[in-house]
Amino acid sequence: MTPGASGLAPVLVLGWGNPSRGDDALGPEFIARASTLPAPPGAPAVEWLTDFQLQVEHALDLVGRSHVLFVDASVACEAPFQVAPLRSAANHALTSHAMAPQAVMQVFERIHGHAPPPCTLLAIRARAFALGSGLGPDAQAHLEQALAWFGQWWSGLGETPATRMADHA
Repeated sequence: MTPGASGLAPVLVLGWGNPSRGDDALGPEFIARASTLPAPPGAPAVEWLTDFQLQVEHALDLVGRSHVLFVDASVACEAPFQVAPLRSAANHALTSHAMAPQAVMQVFERIHGHAPPPCTLLAIRARAFALGSGLGPDAQAHLEQALAWFGQWWSGLGETPATRMADHA
């Protein structure tokens, strides 16, 4: 696991949510758990970042990355989680207080004049957001499954066409 030529980890994994609001803690808890996993052989280095919410300034965190994985709790996705590639899109909200990953990507484009690195959303199924509560049992199970998926995803980033062919020989 080596950083890129700039010294910056080529992969950014950014999880957000409020650790004091039940299942909303899935993003930060994912980062806490995933960051302790051993790197798969040949996998690129990862920078781990958490926040309460996405903000305009997160566009700067995308600079110099080869891949970005956004991780959040979701009541709209199917259990246990959903993974989707992202495209930049303008933020039509009346506030910059809470942004979608697509809006962060759009800010990156406007600042730098080119597309951001490939970005993926890992949405982990959530149900309960009560203040002061921890992750519910369903959310904990979904988190475990999302972490298993992540290990495969991270490992795949280190693959090259030659290693894929060798694996299937």
